[in-house]
Amino acid sequence: MRRAAVSAVVAVALLGAGSAQAAVPDVSVEVDRTHVSAELGQDFSFRSTIRNRGSSPAAGLVAHLNVLSLRPGLYVDPEDWSEDRTRYLAPIPAGGSTAVTWTVTAVNSGALGVYVAVLPSSGAGRPITGPTLRADIAERKTIDAGGIVPLALGVPALLGALAVGVRLRRR
Repeated sequence: MRRAAVSAVVAVALLGAGSAQAAVPDVSVEVDRTHVSAELGQDFSFRSTIRNRGSSPAAGLVAHLNVLSLRPGLYVDPEDWSEDRTRYLAPIPAGGSTAVTWTVTAVNSGALGVYVAVLPSSGAGRPITGPTLRADIAERKTIDAGGIVPLALGVPALLGALAVGVRLRRR
């Protein structure tokens, strides 16, 4: 698998309207792949790695999974895609990392973007996002919709055989 990485760094963020400042952790977000193909209703997983590139532990971070349509006209409700979209991360030591595995269910067909954003639980600063995982979701087209084809062919065949049997018996 190809490993893709992107990082965004925010050095200092203002808190509220005052002049108090707090350092936003120097972290990056990576994902283990940038593309997935699936069918409607199919589950797929991917892993994101949050790296602390700073010189002190990064604590109080929240990772959040986001899903959006890459084309107009398709409504996407991210809550339908994953029941566990928000993860509160344990402190990450300086130079360390933590991995989060996300399991997603393909609910809409089409071209979708899935990405992870990380931000401090204080809400200060901008979210740090990883690269987009492009999800191409195909509609599921089945001829045998839940076993209906054998039933749809078998019942008329059985009735026909019974009719022929009754007719032969009467002769």
